Amino acid sequence: MFVQTVDGDLFRSLFLGGAANLEINRTYVDSLNVFPVPDGDTGTNMSMTMQGAVKELSSVPAGASVSAVMDAVSIGALKSARGNSGVILSQLFRGYSTALKGMDAFDAATFSKALESGSSAAYKAVMRPKEGTILTVARLIAEACAKAVEENPELSFNDLMGVILSSGDEALQKTPDLLPVLKEAGVVDSGGMGLMSVYRGFMAVLNEEEISVQAPEEPKKEAAEQSYLAEEQGEGANLEVFSTEDIEFGYCSEFFIVHLIDGFSETDLDKIREHFVRVGDSVVVAHGDDFVKVHVHSNCPGDILQFALQYGELDRLKIENMREQNRQLLAARKRSEKEYALLAVSAGIGIDEVFHSIGVEELISGGQTMNPSIDTIVNAVRHCNARNVFVLPNNSNIILAAQQAQELCDCNVIVLPTKTIPQGITAAMAFNPDASVEENVDAMSEAIESVVSGAVTYAIRDTSFNGTQIHEGDIIGLMDNEIVTVESGVNEAVRDLIGKMVEKIGIDDPIVNLYYGESVEQEKAEALMEVLQELNPEIEFLLTPGEQPLYYYYLSAE
Repeated sequence: MFVQTVDGDLFRSLFLGGAANLEINRTYVDSLNVFPVPDGDTGTNMSMTMQGAVKELSSVPAGASVSAVMDAVSIGALKSARGNSGVILSQLFRGYSTALKGMDAFDAATFSKALESGSSAAYKAVMRPKEGTILTVARLIAEACAKAVEENPELSFNDLMGVILSSGDEALQKTPDLLPVLKEAGVVDSGGMGLMSVYRGFMAVLNEEEISVQAPEEPKKEAAEQSYLAEEQGEGANLEVFSTEDIEFGYCSEFFIVHLIDGFSETDLDKIREHFVRVGDSVVVAHGDDFVKVHVHSNCPGDILQFALQYGELDRLKIENMREQNRQLLAARKRSEKEYALLAVSAGIGIDEVFHSIGVEELISGGQTMNPSIDTIVNAVRHCNARNVFVLPNNSNIILAAQQAQELCDCNVIVLPTKTIPQGITAAMAFNPDASVEENVDAMSEAIESVVSGAVTYAIRDTSFNGTQIHEGDIIGLMDNEIVTVESGVNEAVRDLIGKMVEKIGIDDPIVNLYYGESVEQEKAEALMEVLQELNPEIEFLLTPGEQPLYYYYLSAE
């Protein structure tokens, strides 16, 4: 189709196409991660971020403005952003939203300005931006589009998309020259490739090429087939999900319409739904053989009941003032609010137990292959119910999301930039509940610097790193997230890695902790530790079941 201006409905279709194309290419984008370890998840993170935007879009009605569509995309992406790549993508959309605010539609020149705004917002979100990444690709696209519009102010949107794809592909090919680690590995930037997958989805929609978009899963409706007589308790209002923001619809009404009027039909059911959607939200209208179950949030419960009486008698009425319930809940939370809480990202039951044993109250499952979203981190911080929450991301790909979550929380959130599980454990052990925030930040930061972290896993593809040839299936040893050893066996990699870690720590009587993963049998881990102790009598070894996925061992030396 030829397009000069893009309205809200077309813009929605473009994003759905972009999300679908990214999901189709997710595995390939994952494979472009520089490290050949099984936590290459850029495509997964970006796709899940896009799916959050798609879910938020489902609440925007047809015929909405471009501004409304972009606001939903921005909010949904931000809430669901995972990993650095997902956070950067959400910031690009945030910039688009700012540039398109209040607009019903846009042309090529306007979208070019949105691309510039998005690139600027993404650069600002990263503390130390690196060239040769998705940031570079987004910036060079914006610059090329600005130049094209300057040369031809009447440029069509189709032509602008052509510029986006050509300049983006050119920028992508430049990323290995800007980031040497990409060149050595023989790949382009995975985040940039993910962004191009989104834009290729846009173009597919414009070209009317079919993309199969899987709609977000519908929330399960209450089983209307169950007799209403068995529903003595009701589901009530879920206060846990409320924030301190104003509640738009203050009354939760639940009831059954029984002894339905003669001739009650699906048409009547639709009228009930349509009316309640106009005056409220959270509408569930479920039809059984001889009753209708209603759940609706509104500001006029009397009108809700009066309307429902047209269709039968009312039974099991329950009306709750959610604003008052929220006030009481917030007051109760305030009374029980703690001074401090520790929140850590963890992976594996054993690692969870270690964190709990040293005073970490709240854990988020995540790390390799599954980075928690900004929204997940925000909710976990709120669940801590403390005035000061120390967050331990324990993964370099989660730090940025944690820092973005920091801005969305009402309490004082302190993000300690821990990049590994051992760093997180060491930092948590240094926490002192009787010290001030500043004293704890100093002590925990010092503890992070004092530990050398290690990990042993396997290569998922052939590559080259720092001049070392790595083949699929090789066992890799990482020290402070850098590949330092490649072996054919796990035990050999552990022995070599420990030697390098102890040398780096540079003390006479170090302590080395080994956390064995879910794929390592306890007997084999204990046998390895005996060998290590015999070879290194000056080292104190401690063995703990971590049960972490993907990694045979996490190690720390201090």
